[in-house]
Amino acid sequence: MENLDILYRHRFAESDLPEKNKIWSVLCSSYFNKLVGPDDTVLDLACGFGEFINNIKAKKKLGVDINPDSPGFLNEDVTFVRARSDELDGVADDSVDVVFTSNFLEHLESKAALMATFKEIKRVLKPGGRFIIMGPNIRYVYDKYWDFLDHHLPLSHVTIDEALNVAGFETETIIGRFLPYSTRSALPKASWIISLYLKLPFAWPLFGKQFLVTARKPS
Repeated sequence: MENLDILYRHRFAESDLPEKNKIWSVLCSSYFNKLVGPDDTVLDLACGFGEFINNIKAKKKLGVDINPDSPGFLNEDVTFVRARSDELDGVADDSVDVVFTSNFLEHLESKAALMATFKEIKRVLKPGGRFIIMGPNIRYVYDKYWDFLDHHLPLSHVTIDEALNVAGFETETIIGRFLPYSTRSALPKASWIISLYLKLPFAWPLFGKQFLVTARKPS
């Protein structure tokens, strides 16, 4: 989408970033670090302002985005790659241990673009590499899903699972309700509350509006 930098400057206030980084610090320390090895190479697809890639523990970090503003928000240990999701130029075949993406796939303009993205992710992942996907679940946020100009694809955990299998991945985990839809929700955001929430999966169906799906590239 053109003028992505203008759109995101309007949508996301820079003053909100410290609170978002605090939330992602807890998400990574309490949950996502368990899915990533300390010696792994991690690629954050559509890294945005670096909330995930800045906080995850890994040996090598790649932040991929087409937003020209993104590099200015990434830590020094993150290598920025400006590329489309279906054309990861500069990322070698079988070179990445983990690919992570959050709240991005719904922005793709077609199902063909989704499958092309999955094909490219499969190319850069090492055999046995993990693909972690998080995003708004159309089943539970259908009333707010289309409020955003750049939301094009209606996706659920079921859609993602089916697309992964068509693309040749092996699905590991499917969680239909994981996190609340937005960091702007009225729910408490204290670090200890987020950490406790992540330890109580029975609470996820009460508040979760985003899916979490993980898959592997066959060895």
